[in-house]
Amino acid sequence: MFGPRQDGARPRAEYFRIVSSKSERQAARDLVASYHEAQQAELVARVGEAIDRYRAGELNAFDVDQVLFQYSRAAKELWKFCNLASVDLAASFIRDDQPINWWEVGAPKRR
Repeated sequence: MFGPRQDGARPRAEYFRIVSSKSERQAARDLVASYHEAQQAELVARVGEAIDRYRAGELNAFDVDQVLFQYSRAAKELWKFCNLASVDLAASFIRDDQPINWWEVGAPKRR
């Protein structure tokens, strides 16, 4: 169906479109935006906690740097999920309540 056509013509763009109405796409965009903001807030809260612990003398500057590094990686992965994937696919994943621990996704790989 998606390969070359018998007559040699290129497939039309409508074959590749995800079928959803304008209102469904808007609802999916709204869901993904809300999810992105909520997940980003959780990541930022971890940074805030680390800075508070640094100020209380519980962490040193290198510990905070590690938290910032993990935050950066996690935020990038969250952004990619919310902005590079099909909005319909991302919304479906969110609706299916398949939780992703973005903090762990951003964890450095252990050697």
